[in-house]
Amino acid sequence: MTGIEYDDFIDTTYAPADDDLRCRFYLEPADGMSPEAAASRVASESSNGTWAALDVDADVERLSALAFGLEPIDPRGRGGEEAYLVDVAYPAELFEAGSLAQILSCIAGNIMGMKAVDRIRLDDCEWPATIVEGFPGPQYGVDVKRELLDADDRPVTATVPKPKVGLPTDAHVEVGRQAWHGGIDLLKDDENLTDQGFNPFEDRLVRSLEERDRAEEATGERKGYLINVTAETDEMIRRAELVADHGGRFVMVDVITAGWSSVQTVREHCEDLGLAIHAHRAMHAAFDRLPTHGVSMRCLAQFSRLAGVDHLHTGTVGLGKLANEDTLGINEWLTGDCHGLRGVLPVASGGLHPGLMPALLDHTGTEIAVQAGGGIHGHPDGTGAGARAFRAAVDAAAAGEPIEDRADAVPELAVALEKWGTETPR
Repeated sequence: MTGIEYDDFIDTTYAPADDDLRCRFYLEPADGMSPEAAASRVASESSNGTWAALDVDADVERLSALAFGLEPIDPRGRGGEEAYLVDVAYPAELFEAGSLAQILSCIAGNIMGMKAVDRIRLDDCEWPATIVEGFPGPQYGVDVKRELLDADDRPVTATVPKPKVGLPTDAHVEVGRQAWHGGIDLLKDDENLTDQGFNPFEDRLVRSLEERDRAEEATGERKGYLINVTAETDEMIRRAELVADHGGRFVMVDVITAGWSSVQTVREHCEDLGLAIHAHRAMHAAFDRLPTHGVSMRCLAQFSRLAGVDHLHTGTVGLGKLANEDTLGINEWLTGDCHGLRGVLPVASGGLHPGLMPALLDHTGTEIAVQAGGGIHGHPDGTGAGARAFRAAVDAAAAGEPIEDRADAVPELAVALEKWGTETPR
């Protein structure tokens, strides 16, 4: 037997093993708590420690997390006097294979409420192959552009009917018809449209896919409908099966509000059904908006890739209506190497319109999806004209052509540029 106390959970000389999960935390110690003491408590509480000294077998002590990095940094606001980046290494054996719920209960669980810290934020993770191999990752990912759509050399285009809830099924389907015929690839439900009486799920599904088929025949391009299947897990599976039965190729899930375990279950069934998963990140700001506490969007994106979504909203590099975030860093992680997992297609959305496309693609490149709502439906000549303007702007920006030149040949784009210019909305 050996004693195990808080001091045993910090070792700044430790070199992490290849199969350790490494997590970086932003940490502001509580008053009267040294940074070393606060960091050791993070590692203790998130692995196998407790507040009282214990006598344990050496084999149990081997499974302790270790705080191995402690770097002072300027506080990120809200009046903190001191702050640190704390690196913690977790032995892979602590984790159940393929269980995001169990992993997050460790690295983002009780530690978020400890009195030893004033604020703590999970900023980043480095995932070892031994943990990643327990997850399927995306079924299509970035390749959805080519495998399910015809957007090889340009961004995928998408739109959400506006208003996002309240439209009856007739109006919803008509928006899809105009958008698809105008050149948009994907019609998308928004996060709070599921199966309401004014627009029932099954009716909306069947009629929208019928209109999709007509649009594919008319345009010669494959189209898709991102219908929101978010519900209790068994109901999500039933809805996904309906989508496949009626010839759909995509489903949408509000991944954070639905929960990671539900997403993993839906991912398993969608592979059997051949459906891609579009991930909406509703509720993410409850975790990531504060730079000093919670869980970063970068980490939420990592969880999404492990769980197996194919597209994920990641921001607009500050060009849209939402607060700026580490969009480019997140996109790079989502599409980069992760022990053989397919990459996730990033989605830029929130306040986009045609005039912003050159600046956006200059930052992100073309391996993304771009979604506009008001920037299409708010066109002075309606949704169809807005769709043609948006597609023309995307095509021009992807080809490196000034959109003003393209506007000479596409009057709908000229009207959009006159209305919105290149200003970002607020």
